[in-house]
Amino acid sequence: MTRPSPHSPARTASANAAARLERLPYSPYHRTIFLIIAVAFFFDSVDLGTMTFVLGSIKTEFGLSSAAAGLVASASFFGMVLGAALAGLLSDRFGRRPVFQWSMVLWGAASYLCSTAQSVDALILWRVLLGIGMGMEFPVAQTLLSEFVPAAKRGRLVALMDGFWPLGFIAAGVASYFVLPQFGWRTVFALLAIPALFVLIVRRIVPESPRWLEHRGRVAEADAVTTKIEAQVMRTLGVATLPAPARASSSASSAATAANRSRGAFREIWSAAYRRRTIMVWALWFFALLGFYGLTSWLGALMQQAGATVTKSVLYTVLISLGGIPGFLCAAWLVERIGRKPTCVAALVGAGAMAWVYGQTALHLQSAALLISAGLAMQFFMFGMWAVLYTYTPELYGTGARATGSGFASAIGRVGSLIGPYAVGVVLPIFGQSGVFTLGALSFGVAALAVAIMGIETKGLSLEALAEDEEDAPVRAYAARAGESS
Repeated sequence: MTRPSPHSPARTASANAAARLERLPYSPYHRTIFLIIAVAFFFDSVDLGTMTFVLGSIKTEFGLSSAAAGLVASASFFGMVLGAALAGLLSDRFGRRPVFQWSMVLWGAASYLCSTAQSVDALILWRVLLGIGMGMEFPVAQTLLSEFVPAAKRGRLVALMDGFWPLGFIAAGVASYFVLPQFGWRTVFALLAIPALFVLIVRRIVPESPRWLEHRGRVAEADAVTTKIEAQVMRTLGVATLPAPARASSSASSAATAANRSRGAFREIWSAAYRRRTIMVWALWFFALLGFYGLTSWLGALMQQAGATVTKSVLYTVLISLGGIPGFLCAAWLVERIGRKPTCVAALVGAGAMAWVYGQTALHLQSAALLISAGLAMQFFMFGMWAVLYTYTPELYGTGARATGSGFASAIGRVGSLIGPYAVGVVLPIFGQSGVFTLGALSFGVAALAVAIMGIETKGLSLEALAEDEEDAPVRAYAARAGESS
């Protein structure tokens, strides 16, 4: 009878789940989990991006004023505020996996209901419901993926997952380009309900986070899931052994876990360890999303107002969105190369500068090439910003508060999303298109300032190291990196 290898799953059950997951080499199993979560994120992004392309048609059909159209565009973001806040609390209490699955069911059903709306009031109601589903999925997706992936690959993969958002935005534009002129905006929403069936694949393949299971005291389940993951990694890599997990301080870990459980996740994100991070990340999400959605929700409608046809405005918006692809790829490389904080500040400053430039170009549609070039540059930085947001946020909190911290940051961001499109509807008649893009530029500037002043660097550190007291973070980061270089 063969004895188990010293580093096989059978001999590492005593190590904690985090240490066992961190020591795993990147494998086809990790790639499969990444693709499934990213594709679900993509389908959600398609639904979110659709309003950019159909708002002009909805405004025309119902005879809406600019302010009323802004309210319709903001409705889903109101739902996202509720969904994101609920998702964090629910997934820290009941698990990442079930909340992730139910969010998909909710936005699929709500998308279909949007297609049936015969009044503005009904459409706003279903858009709120759709927003709740979308708001639930985004923070849970980033939390779930960050807890499966080792630190060496975490930043790049979470950033690449967010890259599926511009792809979803482009897919929404392509669908609108072919469907909208022929069949109308209701058919677009009906078609977008179909991808919610992807939840069946998520349910079958994606397990619960072992880090969360262990934090909740369900140690046997965490061990069983981690052992299965280890076996999958060894099978897909074709190896019989794995590196030894690092030793963890079990007493300190247990004490911290017990304290955090008794305190509650929401109180934890406002504890001394996280208070500064929470203020920073809330300011970042609020102003970044106010600027982003204030501009993108109106791109198509602003082009139509400047004289473009519906078809041409959709085509131009899709072409401009292509700038997001190199944007998120560049950010995914930079977050591991130079770090999360400098990449985030650079993306926000670039987005602000190019939003202002685009605003000056968009006043007239005399040069389509110039308009598209300025738009490509703007989207390059804005989608790079998104990639860093989703990478950076879950790294700022411990396991017991990670989803809550990410969820409330996203919820505060959705308040900005809610205000943004409506604010544009108010600003547009007074200050014109130039004023609209100046508002977006200023929003990105404030977000960049918050990160530059209060942000910490998280590159290369395990989630557990980052969860310790903030006062020790600089010393711990220096020691960890010094150890790596030696």
